[in-house]
Amino acid sequence: MIPAQNFSGAENFSAPLLDGRMTMNRRIPEILAPAGDRECLAAALRYGADAVYVGGKQFGMRASAANFDAQGLKEAADTAHQAGAKLYVTCNTLPHEGELERLPEFLQLVQAAGADALIVADLGVMALAQRYAPRCDLHVSVQLGAVNSAAVRRLGELGAARVVLSRELSLGDIARIREKNPDGPELECFVHGSQCLSVSGRCLLSHVLTGRDANRGDCAQPCRWRYHLTEEKRPGRYFPVEETQDGSYILDANDLCMIEHVAALAQAGVTSLKIEGRAKAAFYVAGTVNAYRMAVDGYAASGCSPEYHPPEWGREETEKVSHRPYGTGFYFGIPGQNVRAGGYVRPYEVAAVSEEWRDGRLRVSQRNRFFRGDVLEILVPGKKPLSLPVSSLTK
Repeated sequence: MIPAQNFSGAENFSAPLLDGRMTMNRRIPEILAPAGDRECLAAALRYGADAVYVGGKQFGMRASAANFDAQGLKEAADTAHQAGAKLYVTCNTLPHEGELERLPEFLQLVQAAGADALIVADLGVMALAQRYAPRCDLHVSVQLGAVNSAAVRRLGELGAARVVLSRELSLGDIARIREKNPDGPELECFVHGSQCLSVSGRCLLSHVLTGRDANRGDCAQPCRWRYHLTEEKRPGRYFPVEETQDGSYILDANDLCMIEHVAALAQAGVTSLKIEGRAKAAFYVAGTVNAYRMAVDGYAASGCSPEYHPPEWGREETEKVSHRPYGTGFYFGIPGQNVRAGGYVRPYEVAAVSEEWRDGRLRVSQRNRFFRGDVLEILVPGKKPLSLPVSSLTK
């Protein structure tokens, strides 16, 4: 697979960068892409993201990503705006008391960088952001746990321009929240990528294991049970699941993929389709964004028909990036237990990144080995990938 993010000069390969970017409304949703570094940011914009979310060097939920320093945030905002897109910056950890004194400086830094919005998960952080970064819109993170119309309404009254809804809501729940808040904050939902389960105050484990919902006062207290892991090739050997200073970890074998249901999401009132993955590579970002760009543009071209279904190649593109088995999360009801192996699937790898197209020849920067006789695919923005048989190789 060759991401064609640097193609230039050839009409056959050029795709208008902003063709799919529609005026934001509640019928045609925004595509919100992750970017953990500059390469991922460039890929997201090149392949059609309407907005990109990134993290600074602190107060973000993806500390493992490269993230952006002060100058990097400014350059990222400038780059996004030049491409006609928006930049959102995460500030969605739950800071302890000793960390609060560093927050004003960080919030001012984000505003000075030109970010369009801050993603926050704490009411105190939200209040500080209104004071120290008043030009930034406030998007309330999924970490806050908004699951009903009253919460969305109140968050809007407190100044939220957008609320990222909890992952355990169904499409019906989302539609009812939108119906009861027709002029309220925008609604953002995760539509693709890794999903989270946690043993915490917002526990889903009790409901999954016993049907008793901890978030509605009926907790079976599974966090007090004893757990062990066993590996299939080592029967009889058990590994305890214990909490460390870094937290507890629960396994989730499925990734989320809602590309076949873009129309249903839009019809339910979702403003923004969020792709998870700030710790993932540029190929993941490019392939996933390109697929969802195609799906959203197709939905728009259909006249926003609720019957719209994207072509099969879009779903096929999501299968080519690194992922675990896909599911639809809670969108169509409480999912059953998945007993399949949940390892990552990596059917494709990046062979090269295109550098230049000139005189009928493609110049690339090689990332992995390929050989004469192989068939490469060129990932072109806004189009189905092109097949490229390798007939000869020259140094």
